[in-house]
Amino acid sequence: MQQLIECVPNFSEGNDLAIINQITAEIETVEGVRLLNVDPGKATNRTVVTMVGEPEAVIEAAFRAIKKAGELIDMSQHKGQHPRMGATDVCPLIPVANITMEETVLFAQRLAKRVGDELSLPVYLYEAAQPNKERSNLSIIRAGEYEAFATKIVLPAWKPDFGPAIFDAKRGATVIGARDFLVAYNVNLNTTSTRRANAIAFDVREAGRVKQENGKPVKDANGNNINIPGSLKAVKAIGWFIEEYGIAQISINLTNINVTPVHVAFDEVCKKAGERGIRVTGSEIVGLIPLKAMLDAGKYFLLQQQRSIGVSDKELIKIAIKSMGLNELAPFKPEERIIEYMLANKADSQLINLPLNDFADETASESPAPGGGSIAAYIGALGISLATMVANLSSHKTGWDERWLEFSDWAAKGQQYKNELLKLVDADTKAFNGIMEAFSLSKATEEEKVLRTKAIQQATKYAIEIPFKVMELAYASLAVIKAMAESGNPNSVSDAGVGALC
Repeated sequence: MQQLIECVPNFSEGNDLAIINQITAEIETVEGVRLLNVDPGKATNRTVVTMVGEPEAVIEAAFRAIKKAGELIDMSQHKGQHPRMGATDVCPLIPVANITMEETVLFAQRLAKRVGDELSLPVYLYEAAQPNKERSNLSIIRAGEYEAFATKIVLPAWKPDFGPAIFDAKRGATVIGARDFLVAYNVNLNTTSTRRANAIAFDVREAGRVKQENGKPVKDANGNNINIPGSLKAVKAIGWFIEEYGIAQISINLTNINVTPVHVAFDEVCKKAGERGIRVTGSEIVGLIPLKAMLDAGKYFLLQQQRSIGVSDKELIKIAIKSMGLNELAPFKPEERIIEYMLANKADSQLINLPLNDFADETASESPAPGGGSIAAYIGALGISLATMVANLSSHKTGWDERWLEFSDWAAKGQQYKNELLKLVDADTKAFNGIMEAFSLSKATEEEKVLRTKAIQQATKYAIEIPFKVMELAYASLAVIKAMAESGNPNSVSDAGVGALC
């Protein structure tokens, strides 16, 4: 199985596209790495880049980008709203597929050592890659920022993990690490006050604010400040003013979206802002976000309205965008912002993305595929779609208000079955083509004959699994269809009946 890691380097340049393009061009020279997103910010004077690929290729691309950034960016001239300490300010690696965090840590440490050794650049490890947990937090490492680093770097406690303990006025220092997926998320406010924005940030972030008595920090027995925790776990946040937009924002890092999802953070900021007489006007995602986070947000806001969540992914994403105001500052394009959509292989959905008439024409052509398996999957998807329609109509039927959640649950099941069946339309044709490719293998030698026979057997076994999965899903779909025929909106019973016939 292919191992995949994501890398999200943050470069301290957000205005000069010529510089940004030269840095990203270095990434694109490395085979096996896909550049997913480049997100420059003018006010922060910072560009967040997202790439993904096999580990060896990714750390090579990251090294080249860090080297180029150090050549092109002069930190002594840098100004921006975002905290920073180097030309490549931070460079995290994130496990994506078939790789553990422990393995990702080793790649991060290899990259950090190479940057320190070959580029003579001070490098600090952070998060999971940092064995010294007293300095694994990025905000602690970056405290004082670039301006304070000339004195900080010579302190024994702040000797770099790799590279020289010498202040580099042009390139600054770099932080490299390994972490779980992080969502960078900014919430827009109808104020220009950084002070009020920070107050809201302190209300919600996990670290909260320093406890005060008579205007002085309260200390514990060891002389450390005592904090009043904020309301959200796994959340880091600060307030700032963005001149480019003319508003203040809460800049949030959601370090574990399973603990605090983006929609929960949005609602909590709305609540805390309201308590201070401030309104939230919208928000923005910086970089990429997982599909599940957007779908969960859409479901959350529909449930708030007592509306069925058994709608398409496209509709759920639209609801999430509208509810959180993700279009306020710039258009939110799902195909460019959702990581699964960026990674999707278009070859896996060639048939299902065809217009209906083209799909029918392709089926009727002399080509042997798509054949019965693909058509069976598609007909199954249409059948459960009809039952899902009945569930949604029933959920919103006048006089049935107390049953809306019952039908919403049925509709959600129907959407799940429909989505899985649609994937099998292309999967069946792909499996059939795999058999044809196996039969076309050379059989000139005895060794080739053995390999060909083995390939045919493997391809045939896989091809059998697809229609079997179609049968399983079609059978599971009957439970939804039966329930809608028996207890759904009586005006739509014929639709459920046609669904059963499919």
